[in-house]
Amino acid sequence: MQKDLGDYRKSYEKGVLSESDITKSPFDLFERWFLEMDKNFPDLETNAMTLSTIGLDGFPKGRVVLLKKYSQNGFVFFTNYNSDKSKSMISNPNVSLSFHWEGMERQVIIKGISEKISSTESDSYFDTRPKGSKLGAYVSMQSSVIKSRKELEDKLDSLSIKFENKPITRPDFWGGFIVKPVEFEFWQGRSNRLHDRIRYRINDNKNWTTERLSP
Repeated sequence: MQKDLGDYRKSYEKGVLSESDITKSPFDLFERWFLEMDKNFPDLETNAMTLSTIGLDGFPKGRVVLLKKYSQNGFVFFTNYNSDKSKSMISNPNVSLSFHWEGMERQVIIKGISEKISSTESDSYFDTRPKGSKLGAYVSMQSSVIKSRKELEDKLDSLSIKFENKPITRPDFWGGFIVKPVEFEFWQGRSNRLHDRIRYRINDNKNWTTERLSP
């Protein structure tokens, strides 16, 4: 199988990122971009992000997860604590988050340190999930090998009966992680491949410094 993709070309013309756009805190610029994307493309998952970790086998791996909360403290998402991604983060907490907002021709790349959030915070979010999603957390032993799709469906049916008239509490093997950033890169596509790239890095005094990168 072979296909030459050399003629796949697109000119990026939808925006600029100038020094006048830079905010003191990268979280403020992130929120501005997030809200603009969310407003202009409501049918897309603005909160979809690629989480990249270093696996126990030494290989990097990226997968799309959903951001569920952000603040000046960091970026929160939820998963099975026995999954490959969780084991990777527990072994090596250095991770990367990448948002690709094609509609705005933008990317945000974040380097940070991951850690589990409190049980109370995980409980609070779990309680807001639809019943099907709560049951799904029990059904899936994430990243483990299964014999067939039917195995999942049978387990879901069994749990649906078990919890028919009972509250569904969070399983202890499921919960949240927070990624606390040490670096942001904001990327705005521009014409002629001369893209705008602004990097924020945190210094020893916990202040953010900025610099422009060559595309």
